[in-house]
Amino acid sequence: MSRQTVVVARPRTDADLAATPGLVWYAAYGSNANPDRLGCYLSGDVPDGAVGAPVTTPASESVSGRSPLRGCRDRTPPARSIGMVLPGLLYFATRSAIWSGGRAFYDPATPAETPAHAYLLTRGQFSDIAAQEMYRPAGTDLDLTEVLRTGRAHLGPGRYETLVCPGSFQGVPIVTCTAGRRWRDLPGNPPAPAYLRRIGIGLRAAHRWSVTETAGYLASRPGAAGQWTPEAVAGLLSDADPPTPPAR
Repeated sequence: MSRQTVVVARPRTDADLAATPGLVWYAAYGSNANPDRLGCYLSGDVPDGAVGAPVTTPASESVSGRSPLRGCRDRTPPARSIGMVLPGLLYFATRSAIWSGGRAFYDPATPAETPAHAYLLTRGQFSDIAAQEMYRPAGTDLDLTEVLRTGRAHLGPGRYETLVCPGSFQGVPIVTCTAGRRWRDLPGNPPAPAYLRRIGIGLRAAHRWSVTETAGYLASRPGAAGQWTPEAVAGLLSDADPPTPPAR
C-alpha cells in the first residue's frame, strides 16, 4: 500500500503554532530517517556501522568507543510516521565522530526540496533526541517558543544546535535540527558508506522510492556530489529492503 507524502508549504504563522505543543512531527532528513536508527536514540543503542559514539558534552568532537546512546526518558515508539518534503537543501559537511564521514545538514533558506521521514513524537521525546544530537545530556524539555514563533532558534554554535520549524501538519508543528550556518559556508565532506546507506534505507521506507531514485537524489547533494556516483550509492542499497515503518 502506498504511503502518504506531505509537502510542507504552510506558513509558520498558523494558529496551530501559537501554543507550546505536547506533540511534534520530528522531520528526520539524515540517518534518523531510518526507523532502526531512530530507535537507537529512543531506547539507547549503537547503530550498525558506527565507528564510535560521542561523549555527551556540548561542543565535544571526541569519541568514546562504541558506547550506546543514552536514549529517551519515554522510549515508546512513534505513534505515526509519514513521508514529508521540506522546503530547503540537504548537504553533507563537517566530520561525524560516529560515522567518520560528513554529516547531513539541512539549509531551509536555499530553494530546493528535502525529503524526510517524519515521526509523531512527544515534546519530551524530541527534546531528548535533539539533546543527543547536540551531544548534550538528555532529560529536559526544550523551550520551543522561539522556533514556533520565528521558524528558527539557535541553542548553540555547534552541529545540530539550531532548531527549525518549517510549518505544521494536521495541527501539529514540524520541527528538526541542523547547523546554524548556510551550506555554502561549510566545506563539503562526503558521507561514509554506512551513514549514506542508513539515510537511503530511511528515505525508501518513508517515500517508497526505488533504489535508482534514492541513489540519484543522494548522489546529487552538496558534499556527496562529485564524490559519490548514483551507481555507487545504488550499490549500498541494492541488498537492503526498506524497514517496516511505525504504524500510521
